Formats: sequence, structure tokens, C-alpha cells
Amino acid sequence: MSNKSASVGGAIYDARTLGKPRMFVLGFQHMFAMFGATVLVPALTGLSVSATLLFAGLGTLLFHFLSKGKVPAFLGSSFAFIGGYAAIAPNGEAELLPYACFGVMIAGLMYIILSACFKVFGIKKVMRFFPPIVTGPIIICIGLTLSSSAINNCAANWWIAILAIAVVIACNIWGKGMIKIIPILMGFVISYVVAAVCGLVDFTPVKEAAWFGVPFHMENTVIGLLGSGNVDTNLLLTAVLTIVPLSIATMVEHIGDICAISSTCEKNFMEDPGFHRTLLGDGLATSLASLFGAPANTTYGENTGVLALSKVYDPRVIRIAAVLAILFSFCPKFAALISVMPTATIGGVSLVLYGMISAVGVRNIVENKVDFTSSRNVIIAALIMVLALGIANSKTGSISIGIASLSGLAVASIVGILLNAILPGKDYEFGQEDQGSTSVNFKV
Repeated sequence: MSNKSASVGGAIYDARTLGKPRMFVLGFQHMFAMFGATVLVPALTGLSVSATLLFAGLGTLLFHFLSKGKVPAFLGSSFAFIGGYAAIAPNGEAELLPYACFGVMIAGLMYIILSACFKVFGIKKVMRFFPPIVTGPIIICIGLTLSSSAINNCAANWWIAILAIAVVIACNIWGKGMIKIIPILMGFVISYVVAAVCGLVDFTPVKEAAWFGVPFHMENTVIGLLGSGNVDTNLLLTAVLTIVPLSIATMVEHIGDICAISSTCEKNFMEDPGFHRTLLGDGLATSLASLFGAPANTTYGENTGVLALSKVYDPRVIRIAAVLAILFSFCPKFAALISVMPTATIGGVSLVLYGMISAVGVRNIVENKVDFTSSRNVIIAALIMVLALGIANSKTGSISIGIASLSGLAVASIVGILLNAILPGKDYEFGQEDQGSTSVNFKV
């Protein structure tokens, strides 16, 4: 690739121009960015942290293979299914988790149906249901709904959190060379080291952890459950009916994430490689992870935030992060080293990353010239944001519909799609030349 195509307007599309050592460091940055949230899901559900890392890496590589290696997306643990795990295994019971994983595995297969719709009917017909007035507010809410967790983490020690934020900002604004493109990694490392020096980190779990360990045990997987000869079919059906409806929201989130990555990189990933490939990759990665007792996978907003800050958009860097995640999944000591990272460090860095996600959503709306003098558009955006944030901040954090429990983002996504389909006065057609570069008409 020529230097012109490798770097455009300060953005780097071919990280090989930086050299292998720097690419390796960039891969570490992406792994650190996803680590906090990715390992939080197994911590909340009782699933294996090591298995989570292994299948985050494998799922990411599978996604890149199916999407022709063009989309710089990392697949980490999805929070959308936590309610489903809790409904089937409320206390993280080892004997019940495989049933929940079976439900998530079937939910992953739902992606294939939507993928087929994009393939059969074409992107323009399907994207009529996902215009910027729907995807923009959803992207904004993805960041804002996560913001409370970042604030709660920062509250553990605001001085450490502020240090992490300051390092990220300083490296990104005033950094030179390599420092400028690894602000997230610098934020993690410097605030972690300072916290350790101040005696705020307990390294006991690291000392006690083994250097090598198997990421998962077959008896804790769906394969082990189905092969045990002692399967509760009623519980299997309950898991499917409870968890599969959640895939509606996660598929919409996927579309929003790909729009966000496309906007960040200024490349039209919706058409090339296409939603039919990215959805297929995400869905199969989720089913594969669930089959072996790991959480559902999803395209990770944290890593989109890293892309926006570093301006290195080469998918090879993401694949390096995936390989590193696989390697470290066999090292419990490394997992322990990350697990004892100060909560405030994770909170400070997350605060920046989640804000970047919401900012990309705002850009999606602005660049596509969404008309907010139209009452129709105002109503759709208003209901999406109020439902997503209102339900997320309610006492339960979700709405129960029958036996299913839908998150605020799920409800908001469904309502937004339905309102856009029903209300008259649509002003969006995918691919129009006069619209911006965030969901349509990419120039790079």
C-alpha cells in the first residue's frame, strides 16, 4: 500500500508503516481497553474469565475472517444478556449457567436471519428501518447508558480516576509520535503504577494465581450439558424463550456499532464488506462462545473509542489484540494482574471512551443533516433517548414483557424502529449523495 493510502488526513489505515513493535503496542492498547468491561461480565454472571478472554479473541478473529478483514472491530463480552443469565442462574449456579448459555447460543443464530435479509433484500431496503434518526440516538445512548458505571468506578478514588483522564487527554492533545496514538494504554499504565506506589493495589491474587491454566472445563459448557444425558428440557425451552428476544436489541446495537465504526474510520463498512457479513460474524462468534461457556460477544464500543482517539484504523492491530487475548487466556496470573487493577483507573479511562461513543452518535446525526425542525424526527429521537436512559436508570434497569426482560436500550431500539416505519414523512434514503459520511457516502 502506498504512503498516501496508508495515511489520510492524519489517520493511519496501514499500521505496518509504524513498524511491528509499535503495532504490537497498539494491539496491547486495544486489549487493555476491552479488558475491564469484558471480564466484568463473567464476574457478574459466574462464567469463566479465562474462557471469556479465549472466545473474545477467537470470536474477533472469526468476525474478521467473515468480514474480509476490513472492519477494525473487537468483539468483547455483551452486557445485553446479563438479565438473561440472571433469570436462569440468579446466583451464578454452575449447573444452571449452561442452560443460559444454550439460550444465548440460539440468540446468536438470530443474527443469521437478519444477515440473510440484508443479503436477499439488499442494504437499501433494510436500512430504511435504520436511518440516522434511529441509529444516531441509539449510538449516543450506548455511551450514555454506560456512563453511570464509569462514574461509579471513578468514585472509588477520584484522584486516580482524574489522573487517568488527564493522562489520556495530555497524550492525545500534546503527545508526540507513538505516545499520541496510545493515550488509552498510557492512561491505564500510569494511573495503575501510581495507585500501586500509593499502596492502593492488593497483589495477593496475582501471587496466588498459576502461570498456566486451561481456560474452560467441558462439564461447564453447553456441549457438556447436552452430552450428560441429564438435561431438563423445560429449562432449556425457558432459557430460549427468555433470552432470544434480547437479540433484537443486540442486533440493532450491532448496526449502530458498525455505523459508529464507519463514521470514525470514514469508510462505508455497511456496504463493504456489508452488514450481511458483519452480522454473520457477530452472531456466529456469540454462538461459538456460548457453546463453550463464555459470554455472548458484541462489537465493542470501548475499542471504537480507541480508534477515534488514536486515529489508527488498521484491522491488523485489532487482530493482534485478539491473539494477545487468546494467549493470556491460558495465563491466570495475567488475568489476576488485570483484575486487581484499581477500579478508579478503569472508571477514568472508561469515562473518556464512553463519551467518545456518544460523540460519534452526535456526529452521525450532524453529518447526515437530520432535520430537527421536523416534529416526526424530534419525537423519534426524544423517545429513543428518554426510554434508553430512563429505563436504564430505573429501579430494575429493565422492563419485563412476559417472561422476557428487555433493557432500556432494547426497548428504545424497538420503539425507534417502529416509529420510523409507521410515522409519515420519511426524509432519508440510504446512499443519497447530499447526506454526510456517517452512514452513507463515504469518500475514503
